[in-house]
Amino acid sequence: MSQVSAEADPTKDRKVRGLGPSLKGRALRLLSQREHSRQELERKLKVFEEHAGELAQALDFLQAKGFINEQRVVESLVNRRSSKLGASRVRQELQSKGLPAQAIAEAVQDLRSTELERAREVWRKKFGTPPSDIAARAKQIRFLVSRGFAPEVVKRVVAGAQDE
Repeated sequence: MSQVSAEADPTKDRKVRGLGPSLKGRALRLLSQREHSRQELERKLKVFEEHAGELAQALDFLQAKGFINEQRVVESLVNRRSSKLGASRVRQELQSKGLPAQAIAEAVQDLRSTELERAREVWRKKFGTPPSDIAARAKQIRFLVSRGFAPEVVKRVVAGAQDE
């Protein structure tokens, strides 16, 4: 039975000798999958930086060329997540990506105007019928709150379901 040593592993060998994709190449591969903020790319690519300042230089180049765009990141996340999540959860995800506070505030403000309709749709897909007892009502409320919908919106959705 032969053991493969860490030295024989070609992927580790490439990392050590710097023969893997460049930082720009890695960043472009990530950006081809979905929009990433600069902070996300820094966090993901930091382990591959061989010389101090190399990552910042690569990201500056990509940002200058328009590959990294914070506004596109905001729009992409809002489009992907707003149909399932409330404004609070979307805000939390935007903040975790290190996006500018002004862009986050504008996106959340737009989401607040449609929160009731979106919460009703999420509730309809998950439950579809009014709660039959207090336990079912509590379950529906917990579900919508965990999705980031505002408590007053959740109350209206669940109370409106009982009126139907």
